[in-house]
Amino acid sequence: MGLAAAFAAPMAPVAAQEWPTRDITLVVPFAAGGDDDILARMLAPRLAQSLGQPVNVENVPGSGGMTGAGRVAKAAPDGYELLLGTSATHALSQTLLKKPPYNAVTDFTPVALLAEQPFVLVARKNLPGSRLEDLVAYAKANPRTIQFASAGEGSSTHLVCAMFNAAAGIHANHVAYAGGVSAMRDVIAERIDYYCSPLTVAIAPISRQDVKAIAILARNRAPVLPELASAHEQGLADFSAWTWFALFLPRGVPDSVSTKVHEAALAAIGQPFVQARLKQIGADVVAPERRSQAYLQKFVEAEIAKWASDLKIARLQPY
Repeated sequence: MGLAAAFAAPMAPVAAQEWPTRDITLVVPFAAGGDDDILARMLAPRLAQSLGQPVNVENVPGSGGMTGAGRVAKAAPDGYELLLGTSATHALSQTLLKKPPYNAVTDFTPVALLAEQPFVLVARKNLPGSRLEDLVAYAKANPRTIQFASAGEGSSTHLVCAMFNAAAGIHANHVAYAGGVSAMRDVIAERIDYYCSPLTVAIAPISRQDVKAIAILARNRAPVLPELASAHEQGLADFSAWTWFALFLPRGVPDSVSTKVHEAALAAIGQPFVQARLKQIGADVVAPERRSQAYLQKFVEAEIAKWASDLKIARLQPY
C-alpha cells in the first residue's frame, strides 16, 4: 500500500465523526408563516444546540411543496441540506403528478416523523350560518359564485377541500394561492368563501374571530377547539383529513450523519416547551414508537397509497 493510501483509509470515518463543520440549511418547501414554517423555526435552534452548528431555515415555496423538496432530493448527500417534509411533499405529490420530480420513497433518507394535525374548515365571517349543513346549503344554492381557497394547485389544502366537496356533494370554484397565509388572508378579507386549513394556521384567526370555524375535518374534535364539532358529528361519517411533518435528508447521506440528525430531532421534539407549544396551536407530537427512521420509511409508503385513494374520491385527475 502506498503512503497516500495508508493515510487516506482512516480519514473517512474521522470526517464523518466531525460532521457538522458548518451551517446547516433546513428547507421549508412552503411560504413563510405557514404551519410547517412555525414548526421549523421552533426546531432550528434546538437542532443547532444538539449539532453544534447553526441551522438556518430557508423557505423554498412552489409547486405544492415540490420545488423545495426537489432541491433537497438533488442536494449533495453531505447532511448540510435538510427538509421538513409533509403529506403534500411525500405522499400527495407522488400521485397528483403523472411524472413527479422525485421519488419520495427512494430519493430521500428518512430522519424522523415528528408531529401531525387535522385540517379545519373555515369560512368568511359573513357567510350565512355557522354549521356544516349551512355551508353546504349555501354552496348548493350558489354553485356559480362560491369559491374555496387553497395554498396552491396540487397542495394538500387543495385535495382536502376537493375531498370535502365530493363528500358533501357540492361544486365550488377553486382559487389557488401562493401559500396558505395568502389563502387565509383572503378568507379573512371576505373575498373567498371557505378554506380547508391546517389547524395550526387557523387557530389565531379563529381565536380573533376573523373567520368562522365550521368543522374540524376529522372524526373527533380537536382538544384545542373543544367546542367545535367534527365533520363526522355534523353528518360526514368518518371524514378525516390530517397532515404530518417529518425530517428528511437526501439519499446517500452516511448513516453516521443521518443518525446524528435523528438523535438531534428526537431531542428537539422531546423538549416540553416544543410539545406544549405544538399543543397550543393544534398539532400533536407523534408517539415515541413512531419516531424511528425505519418507521418513517414505511409510513411514507403507506401514505402514498392512502392519498392515491383520496385522489380518486376527490375526483382529481393527475396532471
